[in-house]
Amino acid sequence: MLIFAINPVYHCQNACSRTFADTILKHMRFFIALLFTIALSASVYGQKVSLSGYMRDASTGESLIAGTVFVKEAEQGATTNTYGFYSVTVPAGKKYTVIYSYVGYNPLVLEMDLSSNLSYNAELTNGATMKEVKITAGRKDENVKNAEMGTISLSIGRIKTLPVLFGEVDILKTLQLLPGVQSAGEGNSGFYVRGGGPDQNLVLLDDAVVYNTGHLFGFFSVFNGDAIKDVTLIKGGAPANYGGRLSSVVDVSMKEGNSKEFHGSGGIGLIASRLTLEGPIKKDKGSFMVSGRRTYIDVLARPFASALQNTGYYFYDANAKANYRFGEKDRLYLSGYTGVDKFKFANSRGSFKADIPWGNNTATLRWNHQFSDKLFANTTLVYNDYNFASSFNQSAFSVKLSSGIKDYNAKTDLDYYTPFNHHFKGGLAYTHHTFIPNQVSGQIDTIKLEPSNAYTKYAHEMGAYILDDFEPNDWLKINAGVRYSYFAQVGPYTGYKFDGSGNATDSVKYKKGEIAKTYGGWEPRLNLRFALNNGSSIKASASQTYQYIHLVSNNGSTLPTDIWAPSTYLIKPQRAVQYSLGYFRNFLDDKLETSVEVYHKDMYNQLQYREGYTPNTLRDPELEYVAGKGEAYGAEFFINKTKGDFTGWIGYTLAWTNQKFTMLNGGETFPLKYDRRHNISATGTYTFNKKWTVSGVFVFGSGNAITLPTAYYFVDGQLTQLYSKINAYRLPAYHRMDLSATYTPKQKKPHRWESSWAFSVYNVYNRKNPYFLYVDNSGNVTEGINIKVYMVYILPVIPAITYNFKF
Repeated sequence: MLIFAINPVYHCQNACSRTFADTILKHMRFFIALLFTIALSASVYGQKVSLSGYMRDASTGESLIAGTVFVKEAEQGATTNTYGFYSVTVPAGKKYTVIYSYVGYNPLVLEMDLSSNLSYNAELTNGATMKEVKITAGRKDENVKNAEMGTISLSIGRIKTLPVLFGEVDILKTLQLLPGVQSAGEGNSGFYVRGGGPDQNLVLLDDAVVYNTGHLFGFFSVFNGDAIKDVTLIKGGAPANYGGRLSSVVDVSMKEGNSKEFHGSGGIGLIASRLTLEGPIKKDKGSFMVSGRRTYIDVLARPFASALQNTGYYFYDANAKANYRFGEKDRLYLSGYTGVDKFKFANSRGSFKADIPWGNNTATLRWNHQFSDKLFANTTLVYNDYNFASSFNQSAFSVKLSSGIKDYNAKTDLDYYTPFNHHFKGGLAYTHHTFIPNQVSGQIDTIKLEPSNAYTKYAHEMGAYILDDFEPNDWLKINAGVRYSYFAQVGPYTGYKFDGSGNATDSVKYKKGEIAKTYGGWEPRLNLRFALNNGSSIKASASQTYQYIHLVSNNGSTLPTDIWAPSTYLIKPQRAVQYSLGYFRNFLDDKLETSVEVYHKDMYNQLQYREGYTPNTLRDPELEYVAGKGEAYGAEFFINKTKGDFTGWIGYTLAWTNQKFTMLNGGETFPLKYDRRHNISATGTYTFNKKWTVSGVFVFGSGNAITLPTAYYFVDGQLTQLYSKINAYRLPAYHRMDLSATYTPKQKKPHRWESSWAFSVYNVYNRKNPYFLYVDNSGNVTEGINIKVYMVYILPVIPAITYNFKF
C-alpha cells in the first residue's frame, strides 16, 4: 500500500549533527529493505516461465521503445523499456500466441511453446511498407489500457509532416500544439506546461539535461529532427524515475544508427542545411550516427551588404552517437551534442565590436547489462555544460559578461520483471552542480578588472526512487512509486542574515566543500487506471515534486541572458502538488483516441525579481528575489486520429494560472504572463497518393497578460509613469494558420537516392500577432504630452521550400 502524504520540505543548516553521507544512508535503508522483500517474495513462485528479449526495427536494428508484448491465452503483457528490453512471465508447459506490436509497425504474431524460459528478439517491419494486419490485442489500445496520464509520445516521422517556420522541423513547436502546452510567444520554442514556468520543464537528450532549448533567441529549438528517434511528453504524474522539475518531462532519444547498412539523409533549406550519416560499426553488433546542421544567412548576406562585412549571426549544432553489443547481455552507448549560437557586430570604423556566443554541450556514456531474464540494469555518466558570454570592445575599453551552469551526473537504474508480473523500477542518481550567475571582467588601458568568483555557487543533488507498475485485475492498473530527493549547497559561500528592512546584519563564511544548507523531501507518485470496458477508462493521478534549481527572468522565454541559480541559504526549493483526473475513450477500432483531463496544481516558493529591480553585476542576484505561491487549474480536451490516409488532432485547453507574492502587487493575487484562458490547436495530414502529402495547422490562444502604464505625472520637470497592477491588461488574441505540401517524385525503378520537396507557408493569412507592446511619448509640460501605445509584430506570411534527400 502506498500512503500518499504531503510533508513540508526537510532542511537543516550546517550545524545539523548528521553528515551528508549519514543523511543519504538513512533514507536508503527503506529502498534496500523494499528491494530485498521483492526478491524474497519472487523466489516463492514456481512452475512459471519467462519470455524475454528485445524488440527492434527489422531494417535498421534500432531499439523500439514502449513496444507491447502480449501473450494472448495467458492475458499477460509487458512493455519494452528505454532500450527495447521486455520480460513477461506465464504458467509453464503450454503453447501460446505471442503478439509483438509497435505504433506504425506491422505486428508480429508467433506461436510459441513456453515449457521453459525463452529468449526471443523480435524484429518488426515498418507499417509503411506492408498492409496493416488486424489483431485483437496489442499496442493500439494503450491510450485506454495503461495507467499513464498526460503522457503523449510522438514519432519523428509524424512531427516531420507538419508545417513549420522556415521549413525547419521543430520538436518543441510541435509539442506546443498539444493541450496543456503553451507557446512562450510568436515563433518561440520556449513553452509552458499546466501553468509552470520554462525552468520547470525537465528537457532530456539521451539522459542529459538541456538547459537552453532554443537557437536564434528561441525561434528554433536545439533538436535537429534528422538525429532524433522519438520524443515523449509527460505533463503531470511523472513516474518516480523522473525528478528535479515541477511541471513536465520532455524525454528526447537520439537515433542509435543503422546496424544493417550504411545510409545518409539531409536537407537544404532557405536558412539552414543539415546532413546525417549512419551505419554499422559491425553488422548487427554496433552502429554509429553523426548529424550536423548550420544556418548560412550570414554567408549569403555579406556579398550584398557592405555594412554586414563584420556583422552576422549564425548557429550550428552537431549530434553523434555510437553503440556496440558485447554479447546479448551487455551493450555500450556513447552519445554527445554540441550547439553554438554566435552573434557579432562591428561598426564600419572598427572602433566598436561586440561578440556574443552561447550554447550547450552534453556527453552521455551508458552501459546496459542484463543480469537475467527478469533483471535489467543501466548505468549512466553524463557531462553537461551551458554557457553564455558577451564581450564588448571600444577603443581602449573592453568588458566581458559570462554566466552558465555545469553538471557532472552519475546514475544507475534497475528494471525487475517479477514472476507475478509486477514491473519494478529502482535507481540512484547524483549530480554535482556549478552555477555561474553573472561574472564581469574588463580592462581600461593597462588596468584590469578580474572576477573573484564570489557569486559562483556549488551544490550536490541526489535522488533515490522505486516504483511498481502492475495490474491486480482486469479493471485496475496501478503505477505507484516514491522518490526521495536531497540537495546540499556547499562552499565557498557567504550567507547573510537580514533585518526587517532588508539590511544585512550578519554573515557566515563557508569553506570549499563545507555544507552551507541542505534540503530534502519525499516525492510520492500515484497513477491509477479504472477500465470501464474494452474501449474506455478513467484515470487518476497525484504527485508531489521538488525543484532545487531556478531560472528567474524578466522575459517570457528562456533567452540566453536568463540566469540559473540553486537553492541556497536564502532561497528555498520549489515544491508542487498536482492532482488530475481523466476520461479516455477510443472509437473506430482504436483509430480515434479521445480524452478529457482536469488538473489542479499548487506551487510553493515561486521566485520573481523584487519590485524596482534593475540588473547589475555588483550584487549577488539571490538578494534580488522574492518568493510566493502559485496556483494552476484547468481542463484539457483531446481528439487524435492516429491511422488512415488522414491523421491529425484537435486540442482545447481551458486554464487559469495565478500567483501571489507578499512583496509584489500589494500582496494581491495576479495572473501570470502566460495565463491564457483559451487555447485551441488543430493539425491535419492527408496522404493523397505516393507522391503528394498535405498538412495544415491552426492555433488560437487568448492574449498574454501584460503590465502597462496607466497615468503620467511630472516630478521636477521629468515625466514619470505610474504602472497598473501586475498583468492587469491583455494583448490581443493570437491566431495563425500554416500549410505545407510534400512532393515525392515517383521513381521508375528502385534507386538508392530518394528525394522529396517540402513546400510550406507560415501564417497563411498574414495575421499581425503582437510580439510586444511599448509606450512612446512626446512633447513637454508646457505644450502637452502625446502618448501612444505601439504593437510590434515580426513574423508575417513566410513561404519556405526545402529539398530533402536520403541514400
